[in-house]
Amino acid sequence: METVNGYTSMDYTAKYITPDIKLSCYEDKFFKSDIMFEHHMLIWFISGETKIVQAEGTYVFKAGDSFLIPRNQLATIINYPKDGLPHKTVVMHLSTTRLRDFYANINVKPKTSLSPKIRRFNNHPLLESCLASLIPYFEMKDIPENIASLKITEAISILRAIDNDIDNVLANFEEPGKIDLVSYMEKNFMFNMSMEKFGYLTGRSITTFKRDFKKAFTTTPQRWLTQKRLELAHYQFVEKNKKPIDVCYEVGFENLSHFSYAFKKHFGYAPTTLLEQQARQ
Repeated sequence: METVNGYTSMDYTAKYITPDIKLSCYEDKFFKSDIMFEHHMLIWFISGETKIVQAEGTYVFKAGDSFLIPRNQLATIINYPKDGLPHKTVVMHLSTTRLRDFYANINVKPKTSLSPKIRRFNNHPLLESCLASLIPYFEMKDIPENIASLKITEAISILRAIDNDIDNVLANFEEPGKIDLVSYMEKNFMFNMSMEKFGYLTGRSITTFKRDFKKAFTTTPQRWLTQKRLELAHYQFVEKNKKPIDVCYEVGFENLSHFSYAFKKHFGYAPTTLLEQQARQ
């Protein structure tokens, strides 16, 4: 199957107006990924459902929802079809370069101490109208760059009009500085990121990250991460009575068979055995 001005696989299609604006579609099965976003992402839901797991909590978004995911935030993204319809969204990247241009002549001093969280805008008519107006452009091969740029500027302007605190997110151009490694890893161990990305987010080179990690935890990052994820999984089974398929992805494993094998190796019994014991109590 061909896609105009985009990318296609058996189950995934992406059509681009520009590299910063796309129509994303997952056809008939769920998709899961652990992600650190390089740019702020503004998303409008057309159909389907998304679960986003972050250290601070879990969010669920459905058709009609609009939300912003701030950059440099770790998240597990799980996309589902819903009600017989594919998972389809309009996605707009708000890059640092474009935001610097936007704020160049605006006197804004953002609060840098804030920890950005996902910002939900529900069905706000201004934002929904802006993003929905992009749909016809996805069927065109050539879009003038100035039109796409105007749509992004419009979206930023609407965000500033409907969210009094948005400048603290969009106008903050600082890169991650060196932070306390122990507290950060204890908070974010469930995200399946590379050591390089964990190092970047804690303000360290990969060499310094591994050295500081060994000093703090007296073990390697991979061993520590696996143990912490399995302990969290055990807690989710015992205290939350969750299903293995849900726990597997939410604690940082990539597939159920590997998760079940690692769980049994660590605890001496399979997740299903634990759940059966729980059910009999």
